[in-house]
Amino acid sequence: MSLRPQDLPRQSARAAQAAPVIVGPWPTYAAFKDLPEQKRWLMYSGAKAHREMLEQAGFVMAENYDDFVRRVTGELDL
Repeated sequence: MSLRPQDLPRQSARAAQAAPVIVGPWPTYAAFKDLPEQKRWLMYSGAKAHREMLEQAGFVMAENYDDFVRRVTGELDL
């Protein structure tokens, strides 16, 4: 699935120049779904921390946060 410009989050022209938009490909966590539940929660925490670090560095994610949470928890079977 490819994203169209209208699918990306709206930003001011100035913010769009200053903040690179990360469109993917996204890391997948499906390979970890057979780990014990405690380890899968650890992977989920790591995924959220990585995303937060990128956002704090000024990157804008094309995948909104709710979609990110749904995708990662689904891939990890949480």
